[in-house]
Amino acid sequence: MPRRSAPSATRPSTSTSTAPSDPGALAATAARLAERLALPIRDLDLLAQALVHSSYPADHPGSPRASNERLEFLGDAVIALVVSETLYRLHPDADEGDLTRRRAAIVSKTGLAALANRAGLDEHLVVGAGIDLTSGPERPSLLADVFEAVTGAIFLDGGLAAASGWLLRVAAPELDARLVTPHLVPPKSRLQEIAQARGEAPAYRIVSAEGPEHRKHYVVEALLGGEVLGRGEGASRREAETAAAAAALDALDAGGGRGAGGGRGAGGEEER
Repeated sequence: MPRRSAPSATRPSTSTSTAPSDPGALAATAARLAERLALPIRDLDLLAQALVHSSYPADHPGSPRASNERLEFLGDAVIALVVSETLYRLHPDADEGDLTRRRAAIVSKTGLAALANRAGLDEHLVVGAGIDLTSGPERPSLLADVFEAVTGAIFLDGGLAAASGWLLRVAAPELDARLVTPHLVPPKSRLQEIAQARGEAPAYRIVSAEGPEHRKHYVVEALLGGEVLGRGEGASRREAETAAAAAALDALDAGGGRGAGGGRGAGGEEER
């Protein structure tokens, strides 16, 4: 298949899913996506499965389409391997800490969501009723998950070389970046570094976890030395912890250190 230019990095960030839900139409959508992005994949049914979020079969028990969760699991591991190897090769002077921060920035929920948005995957994701892809707090998680699932599908279909080619193309700006600026370091990592410098360790406490399994909403507090410094919300525990860490960092920067700040899971990078 001829190589094409990388997907545009200037896609709108408020797209909603327009993918049809019946099997035949979804397969056709997968074919158009593969053509537009020059995806190295032959099994379009596998690619179509990668576009189905778990909320859709939960709302449609009779649907023949399985969710993309298994592909997401596989893609997560493939992305970590390819990104780690590529960063090691492209940045020979970077130490372990720098490589770790670079990788964390790319494979975080926010980082993968940015790649999914760049590739336009948001326009093809199939979700259940009540999921807001426009600006809902679950948007970063949904986009990160579909990016992992598509990567997993490409890996199953064409092997590591095909998956690596896809990732190197879509994530080229992040992989080639000469420096990792502080704001790209995940909040939990930054809070961990501050805590270690004080001889302490941050802790995270779940305040609430409400909703069905595929649509939970978490509220988490970040504590340092037993003191609540930040509170965050998100569609997963890790996402809420990331938001809480970001709020704690804001409190420390402001010189407060007492009282819980607020934070939304959609706004911060998340450790994987």
